[in-house]
Amino acid sequence: MPVVVVESPAKAKTINKYLGNDYTVLASYGHVRDLPPKDGSVDPEHDFAMKWEVGTDSRKHVKAIADALAQDNNLILATDPDREGEAISWHLEEALRKRRAIKKDTPVSRVVFNAITKSAVTEAMKNPRDVDDDLVEAYLARRALDYLVGFNLSPVLWRKLPGARSAGRVQSVCLRLIVEREMEIEAFNPREYWSVKAQLKTPRGQSFEARLVNYAGKKLDRFDLENEEQAGLAVSAIEARDLAVKSVEAKPGSRNPSAPFMTSTLQQEASRKFGFGARQTMSTAQRLYEAGYITYMRTDGIDMAPEAVTAAREEIKSRYGAEYVPGEPRVYKNKAKNAQEAHECIRPTDMSLDAGQLGKLEADQRKLYDLIWKRTLACQMAGAKLERTTVEIGSADGQVGLRATGQVVLFDGFLKVYEEGRDDDVIEDDDDNRLPQMSEGDATAKESVTPEQHFTQPPPRYTEATLVKKMEELGIGRPSTYASIVTTIQDREYVRKDKNRLFPEDKGRIVTMFLLNFFRRYVGYEFTAELEEDLDRVSAGEKDYKKLLAQFWRDFSAAIAETSELRISEVLDKLDEALAPQLYPPREDGSDPRKCPLCGSGDLHLKTSRSGGFIGCSNYPECRYTRPIGGEETGGDRILGEDEDGNEISLRSGRFGPYVQRGEVTEDNKKPQRSSVPKGWSVDDMDLEKALTLLSLPREVGEHPEGGTISANFGRFGPYVMHKLPDEAKPVYANLPDPNEVFEIGMNRAVELITEKRNNPGRGRRAAAKPLKELGDHPDEGGAVNVMDGRYGPYVKWEKVNATLPKDVKPEDVTMEMAVELIAEKAAKKGTKKKAPAKKKKA
Repeated sequence: MPVVVVESPAKAKTINKYLGNDYTVLASYGHVRDLPPKDGSVDPEHDFAMKWEVGTDSRKHVKAIADALAQDNNLILATDPDREGEAISWHLEEALRKRRAIKKDTPVSRVVFNAITKSAVTEAMKNPRDVDDDLVEAYLARRALDYLVGFNLSPVLWRKLPGARSAGRVQSVCLRLIVEREMEIEAFNPREYWSVKAQLKTPRGQSFEARLVNYAGKKLDRFDLENEEQAGLAVSAIEARDLAVKSVEAKPGSRNPSAPFMTSTLQQEASRKFGFGARQTMSTAQRLYEAGYITYMRTDGIDMAPEAVTAAREEIKSRYGAEYVPGEPRVYKNKAKNAQEAHECIRPTDMSLDAGQLGKLEADQRKLYDLIWKRTLACQMAGAKLERTTVEIGSADGQVGLRATGQVVLFDGFLKVYEEGRDDDVIEDDDDNRLPQMSEGDATAKESVTPEQHFTQPPPRYTEATLVKKMEELGIGRPSTYASIVTTIQDREYVRKDKNRLFPEDKGRIVTMFLLNFFRRYVGYEFTAELEEDLDRVSAGEKDYKKLLAQFWRDFSAAIAETSELRISEVLDKLDEALAPQLYPPREDGSDPRKCPLCGSGDLHLKTSRSGGFIGCSNYPECRYTRPIGGEETGGDRILGEDEDGNEISLRSGRFGPYVQRGEVTEDNKKPQRSSVPKGWSVDDMDLEKALTLLSLPREVGEHPEGGTISANFGRFGPYVMHKLPDEAKPVYANLPDPNEVFEIGMNRAVELITEKRNNPGRGRRAAAKPLKELGDHPDEGGAVNVMDGRYGPYVKWEKVNATLPKDVKPEDVTMEMAVELIAEKAAKKGTKKKAPAKKKKA
């Protein structure tokens, strides 16, 4: 039986069902080889020679394939139909040749299919080819570039910016987008303006709304009404005049459907409609593809196979009627840079199956399939027919003019099935309302005239959807990389996601400003896009990949060498100057924004630590004033008073948040007593009494009945009570849910919590945690796979492997397939390997 190799067990299972017992279908579990993360894996001195290594976890998979080839000397590589899929096939063939599992007479063929259906797989088997050398070379060029940038630039970051973790060829450009958007928002000065709306009534008593568009005989521009006084005059002008309909104009309009999904638009729409992150969307789509429900999900093409167009049109006619099928099939052309038109769009493999007709699916899979199915049908449906009506209303003297707009859907067309979501930077139409019937000359009565205050708004922060959209517009990255790029900058803690918005962390700002000042070319949007175009030329066989690498390395290595000579102080001075407008905004009292607000004599300057950048005083250690990079001077740093011994009690801002301090740093008192302000406490409400309460901690709750004192305090992981019996080696800690309980908890409650914690198995250690979700036994290795709740968030646990869930994946949405993938990734990184059973001693 010929040996067919695919990437994943799920794909292997589906293909095996179609090929039957005449083939042996095995999984490689992704890439079987990679560059070792050490110096010399790519050698520019020897024509960019690359040293590959079979991963620890991949060895058993390569061995299984080699063993199967020993039974049947015929290898068919059926990995995904893109550059990564081609590379996996190439790596596997190379690894098997090294093992001598592939002999001189072993036929090796490559087959590709865009969908895992019986007809697509069967047809692919009839048309084998060789591994595409041009695609492999494009992969080698990308992998070498990413290695050269990451492995040479990251150490510079570690040495010059303590706390910085890494830099990447595309991820750093993506991070720059987010940081620059945040700087735009911080520099934005809102401008006030007013508008006036009137609620009017027709002669038939029907109400409608109109807005003021002409005032004092001229067209009203956005900022013509600058304040409440001017808006009030406009209101008075409307109220003092009789109004009548000047004209009614109805124009026919139409709306056409959006193109079918490609990778970037699927990620954008799943984010808008379901709040899915890019990684969650791609992981879910991967499972749908491997189950045979949709076509390949990493594509930048929007072309649809002719037979799929025909099937969609037939399904539309069957479900909704012939009037919903346009006269000619719709043809879409990709406007994205470097789109590979040969790639088909993402669509269902069977147009007749809606989400309700599919078998058992996870909730996120059902949602995503429904989205893809509706979008695909809608893209081949008739356009919506609309009637847009504009009514002009004015006074007889022409001093005031108002306008009312609305629209009527005469034929819903594709809107019957699907309407695309909108990003928040898209202005909503104001003509969605239906207007009552009116005629020219009709008098309109005034029910109310209302002025409304507005302020111009800064550009919105990126969501994952709008970030992917921007990257696509700039030609940065490719469909297979979007999800990993967006995930990486969050995993590196350069960016955090809050309520679906992406915020740069201080660490991310510092890294971006460093790169902009010392490696500007390599985080340039045009440079990165041009490099992507060159890599696409390699894919097309139009450019030599080693010449491309040599050209890049010549200038990049020079920039690395130049920056390596700089001292940390020089780097910080340069960044401090570049970031000055954001770090030191003007103060309300007009004083020097660089003067320390605590000691009044020191100058503020950018500093770094393991936790990232912060602002500190030049008089350190005498003055220990610090604040975060993005923090504002709110007047929180102040003297609160003195304690009974005359020590000054002050409120200060630190890198880890606000805190109170007793006294100052002196030769005899190098570490004055401090206490962090608990979460939920207002800094503005902080006074001497509250500060002394915090500084009095730990608080003694009372004597335990069995001996020893129970105390309450704040710790690294929040508020707690603590007790130690005379015969115990270590104290017992019990968490408190409410910070205020540190100051309020009584003996009965404290003893109850301590006793409950002490009675847990392990005397003081936590009891075995209950899984959030039990997934069953590992399909390949055995052993329970569970989703657990950890200190740093939910994770998948299997034996000794703990794999953290991506931030955008909910515990209840995790499937066994997803868990196995996460476990394999984690095990490959750590080199985790199950211990062999102990050998029996010889008799």
